[in-house]
Amino acid sequence: MRVIDTDGSQAGIMSKRDALALAEQRGLDLVLMSPNAHPPVAKILDYGKYRYELQKRAKEAKKKQRTIQIKEIRLSTFIEEHDVDVKAKTACKFLKNGDKVKVSLRFRGRERDYVNKGRDVMNSFAAACSEYGVMDKKPQFEGRSLTMFLSPKPAEKKSGGKHKDEQSR
Repeated sequence: MRVIDTDGSQAGIMSKRDALALAEQRGLDLVLMSPNAHPPVAKILDYGKYRYELQKRAKEAKKKQRTIQIKEIRLSTFIEEHDVDVKAKTACKFLKNGDKVKVSLRFRGRERDYVNKGRDVMNSFAAACSEYGVMDKKPQFEGRSLTMFLSPKPAEKKSGGKHKDEQSR
């Protein structure tokens, strides 16, 4: 097996028994890093410290992850314009936080005859939220309700001040 020393330099290719003796002589552990390689690669290190470093890296990676939640907002077919604005402000707050928004509009009874009115309400809602989000999925029927998804706008890259046109002048 190929043995890597504690400082990262190669100790050479040796038998398993010799590698274990070398690790024991230094008071450290022999850890098999790549068993499928030809020859297998082992490293001499302190296993407890190695496990601690792995856990520390995993914790750091988990801290940087962001889970996206789906928040739902319900509308009705004959909702007033002011109420749409209020609900759009709430949706914008969700979109600012990086969450997706599911907008549903349920048709009850004879409201089913006013599908076009429902689509207009959905489009006006999407227009009110257009500053912070984009339409992920256009309004579609799912049973008796019309649903659409809004997702937050991707972060725009900021340039170093002037536009290309201004820089060439």
